[in-house]
This record gives sequence, C-alpha cells and structure tokens, in this order.
Amino acid sequence: MTEEWEFVTYCGLYCELCGARARIPQRAKALYEAMDEEGWTSWGHDIPGFTEFWSFLEKLDADGSCPGCRAGGGWPDCPMRICARERGMDICNQCPEFPCAHVEELAARYPTLISGNRHMQAVGLGSWLEQKKEQVRRSVVYADTRHSVDEHD
Repeated sequence: MTEEWEFVTYCGLYCELCGARARIPQRAKALYEAMDEEGWTSWGHDIPGFTEFWSFLEKLDADGSCPGCRAGGGWPDCPMRICARERGMDICNQCPEFPCAHVEELAARYPTLISGNRHMQAVGLGSWLEQKKEQVRRSVVYADTRHSVDEHD
C-alpha cells in the first residue's frame, strides 16, 4: 500500500477530517490551558472526579493520537476494515457489493459517505485526496456535513 492511502479509511472517509484528529485536540488544549491559567491545577483536585477528568483532558490534547484505521486506530471490530482486508481490497468502493449493509449503516451517521465514495471513483484517488486536503485546510470536519450535505463529500 502506498503512502497516499495512509489516512483513507477502508470505508472511504478521510482521517484528517475526523473531529477527533482535527478539532478535539485543539479544543482540549485550549480548555486545558485556560483551566491551568485559572488555577485549576492548584485546587481542582479537591473536586471528586477532577483527577480523572484532568488526565482525560491531557489525553485528548495529544494531537494526532489516532494513527488512522489502516494503522490500527479507530474501532477494532470495524466490519468494513475486516471485510476489506479479507477480500484484499484497499477500499470498500472497489467491491462489487458496494454499498453493502455495513457501509449503508455507517452512512446513516455520515450522509456523504456513499456519494463521496462514488465521487472518488469518478475523479480518482489523487484528485479526491487533493479535495480532502483542501477541506482540511479550511478546517472542515465530517461533523460539519452531518446536517448540510455537500454533493462531493
């Protein structure tokens, strides 16, 4: 597999557009810094659950902590990853059964998933990746598309 596939998920999403990689770490860092500046590290530990919360917040602040699904990140039992690997495919849209029930189930949460895969098929991986990188540059994440569907994912 080539480097260009590194952040393309088996189901056809792009890891860099995941809020867990693109927004949450920055927001967690900002909250951590604001709370630290306000002195929470001095007195917050007296609040039940604070130590666990603070530790969790520090972990969220770890930029890019998810290596992507191809490197073992994400849901370990992802049926699309398991199926694609068993079939020797780089991505679900290469399968003659696309979109299968697993993809359709995920598309209920990611409404641009199927159209985005079809767009990738039409324009090719290189052009699709350039479009995804432009979305990353504009700070778009998949959560932005859950309520306003863009024709090309």
